[in-house]
Amino acid sequence: MSEEDLSKLRIDKKEVTPRRRRTRRYGLMAFVGGMLLVLLLLYQKGFLTPSIEVQVANVQRYYPSQMVTLLNASGYVVAQRKAAVAAKITSQLVYLGVEEGSRVKEGQVIARLENKDAEAARDRAKAEVEAAKHRLQEAQAEQKVAQLAYQRKKQVVDRGFVSELEYDEAVARYSRAQDAVAARQAELRASQAALAEAEARVSYAAIQAPFDAVVLTKDADVGDIITPLGAAANAKAAVVTIADMDSLQVEADVSESNIEQVKVGQPCEIQLDALPDIRFRGKVHMIVPTADRSKATVMVKVAFVDKDRRILPEMSATVAFLSQQVAQGEQPFTAIPASAVIERDQEASVYIVKDGKAVAVPVKLGRKYNGMVSVRDGLTVGEKVIVTVDGVEPGDKVSVAE
Repeated sequence: MSEEDLSKLRIDKKEVTPRRRRTRRYGLMAFVGGMLLVLLLLYQKGFLTPSIEVQVANVQRYYPSQMVTLLNASGYVVAQRKAAVAAKITSQLVYLGVEEGSRVKEGQVIARLENKDAEAARDRAKAEVEAAKHRLQEAQAEQKVAQLAYQRKKQVVDRGFVSELEYDEAVARYSRAQDAVAARQAELRASQAALAEAEARVSYAAIQAPFDAVVLTKDADVGDIITPLGAAANAKAAVVTIADMDSLQVEADVSESNIEQVKVGQPCEIQLDALPDIRFRGKVHMIVPTADRSKATVMVKVAFVDKDRRILPEMSATVAFLSQQVAQGEQPFTAIPASAVIERDQEASVYIVKDGKAVAVPVKLGRKYNGMVSVRDGLTVGEKVIVTVDGVEPGDKVSVAE
């Protein structure tokens, strides 16, 4: 191919440049338009709107006592009257009339021990008392005879009908008779005391309940050897352990730094781990006048105002010490912080966080409790309400502050 032919293949830049410029201009305009459309969509979706950092609180269910609680403390239910019932003698258990959970009355026989030797000693003491009574009667009869002889000889000794010697013998006989009666009376009292002792030893075999209570544990069975010292091999010291259920109290450990907020007679609310849905009324019964140096706490005993058979010793408990008494029977309610409420045109509303935005929700309010307000309608438990409402409008994008 010749140079002339090659020259014909060249492109004339003057003719092509304007067309390329127009193409570039249209492409740039299309790109800018597309970007603007994307930015508009992102703005409408809120991606380009800066979020407002807010504080939120969960809508929760509260008990009235939670609004007047000064402090909380944990502890255990403890029976203030509790006894390990044992015997005063060593013998074999032959009868056991109770089991765990049995209710017993004061003086009721819980168990019996073998006591044939004590019964024999009692019978011997009874015989001694009868013999002493007969000896006393014999001495009293002798005293009566001696007294009559003495009185007769006393009347006639001055007239010479009896000698001085006979009179002196009558006086001595009467005196000996009086001493004999006194001795026999002392013997009778001694034998009666011995009988009382023997009867007491017999009574030791009957193990009785010292007060009205419930049997907590059975510590021995029929056939076991019961001894008050428990020194013998396999011997048992106690037969049963009982507790007075009317004496149940919560022994709670209160920090030394908070003990000044607790007063005797102060109203409390008790919640048991075993019965989480029930609140029991209580009051401070005693502040134990000593501290536990290892835990830096002071024990506070809280008595139950209302008795309930479901309350058992050694249950875990939480005690709320209240600033004022709460009316009995008040039910839990839904509440939120009062700072979350927006009042406009005599209508109340709150902002909740939904899909990352602030949504206004109208609410019906109730009573106020120490910075909280109850909500009768409009909210459900678990929703998040915005507490810092200044500068927030419905639809604003919000982020929850940590």
